[in-house]
Amino acid sequence: MDNHLKLITEALLFASGEPLSPRQIRDLLPGKDLKEIKRVLKELKDEYETMKRSFLITEVAEGYQFRSLPKFRPYIANMLMSTQSRLSKAALETLTIIAYKQPIIRQEIERLRGVEIGGILKMLLKKGLIRIVGRKSLPGRPIIYGTTKKFLEVFDLKDLSSLPTLKEIEELGDGEEG
Repeated sequence: MDNHLKLITEALLFASGEPLSPRQIRDLLPGKDLKEIKRVLKELKDEYETMKRSFLITEVAEGYQFRSLPKFRPYIANMLMSTQSRLSKAALETLTIIAYKQPIIRQEIERLRGVEIGGILKMLLKKGLIRIVGRKSLPGRPIIYGTTKKFLEVFDLKDLSSLPTLKEIEELGDGEEG
């Protein structure tokens, strides 16, 4: 195995503020094969899991990123509390609808929520959790919304298929009542 390639890949992941895909890494390393990059990423991922550290390399938002273990989230969240603002229940509900129903227009979200959501959409756009994906072929050409890679990052999802199913959500609710 090319140890130099592994060290470079590790350094890139460490320095990047967002997940890096194998293609992005390959583009930074001319002459390197995508298959080789993927092999190095798997090896690094396995090594960090074996080391039993407080962090590992996780596949998230269609890329790879260093992530702390879930058991340390409360401590990290406490540290970051002063710098990050939490999402309100209304914002989370709106974001959930967009995540599960995307691509979706504002009118559909408002119909489902039963309230006006203009301010919430602006805030979610500003936070980079949703984006404008186009316009619908309806009178007035309403804007269509979808989630972003940052959404996947924040909620620790590999991709949209990683969202819990309705059945999983209901089972989670049943487990909390008893």
